[in-house]
Amino acid sequence: MAKKTIIIRRAPFLLITFFLLMGLTGIMFKEPSRVLHQAWQICLSCIGIG
Repeated sequence: MAKKTIIIRRAPFLLITFFLLMGLTGIMFKEPSRVLHQAWQICLSCIGIG
């Protein structure tokens, strides 16, 4: 019987790790609250209140 070699692609794992690190960095610098605040301001402007 021939041996099957398992090929593990590294690129997807590297990309997932990179984006998780970027997400955690953004959370550490309180970016989600900033983004939500800006979205709130834009929505108020769109409906004519802000």
